[in-house]
Amino acid sequence: MKAFFVTDAVAHRGRTIRSHFLVAAKQLRDRNNGDGKYLCVTLCDRTGRLEGRVWDNAEACAAGFELNDFVNVEACVEEFNGKLQLKVLKVVRLAPEQIELGDFQRKTTRDIEELWNEVRSTVASFSDPNLQRLVFAFLDDPEIARRFRAAPAAQFMHHAWIGGLLEHVADLLKFCELAAGHFPIIHRDLLLTGAILHDIGKTYELSWERGFEYTLEGRLIGHISIAARLLEEKFQTLPDFPKATRILVEHIVLSHHGSLEFGSPKLPMIPEAVLLHFLDDAEAKMMAIQEACQPQSPGASPPVYIDRVRALERPLVNTREYLQQAEQKGI
Repeated sequence: MKAFFVTDAVAHRGRTIRSHFLVAAKQLRDRNNGDGKYLCVTLCDRTGRLEGRVWDNAEACAAGFELNDFVNVEACVEEFNGKLQLKVLKVVRLAPEQIELGDFQRKTTRDIEELWNEVRSTVASFSDPNLQRLVFAFLDDPEIARRFRAAPAAQFMHHAWIGGLLEHVADLLKFCELAAGHFPIIHRDLLLTGAILHDIGKTYELSWERGFEYTLEGRLIGHISIAARLLEEKFQTLPDFPKATRILVEHIVLSHHGSLEFGSPKLPMIPEAVLLHFLDDAEAKMMAIQEACQPQSPGASPPVYIDRVRALERPLVNTREYLQQAEQKGI
């Protein structure tokens, strides 16, 4: 395991570090004074990302490695405009066998097998045999199951770690169960089917062999369209599946982003689709908030004020930490 991680940067301000990173972005840029170029890189590991700058021999340095390469970096941790970044002194490309993949891929802290069994147990409880057959057609597909158990739920926004998609779905199912019991109008099995399958396209939209990136299919088509294709393939294996139920399942998946500007080709127009959209959005955003309220480096206290939560596009106050500090100050 490498000795320095991105979250250690605060404790190493002003020091020179040497560590392995994954190259998440790379761009040669013109210097402001017009005197040559500098190299801008984004270096990441399982704890986060750091911007780096190569000022000397930038073009020669850039020729030595590519995007998504693993590299060994010697750099000085500096602060610029209130943000920590690396003044990169040396970059050496590494062979895959020289790194431990676990240093670069954040993983769920929960047990994958338990999460998987929770999802399968929920499907086993369905009273609608057609919806049960449909969902098990996905869960029993070896390739889809392999991807479902490993995929992150997003590149950055929420559950951005190995097993994140499965964790998101397992937790979303709990919220859906509570809501379905509260609103008699809701078709429970249909809502839960939507919860399990709404993001199934992310198993092909994202790649996670190194960093979390979009596949070419993901970039060109997107996970909603991929999910529609996967549904079509499964429906072809279930020729007696009721057409009316099929339309409802397809509608829930196609509309789950809730608005046209966020990529849904249709607005939610059935109770289950409306409810799933709000529960899905709430679970994802609350997880992003929970992540933002965690300590940002080892040994640090949780932040009181977060400058920006990406999933919300706004700053945030950590209520618990704010009240705790207020109590200590007698406010």
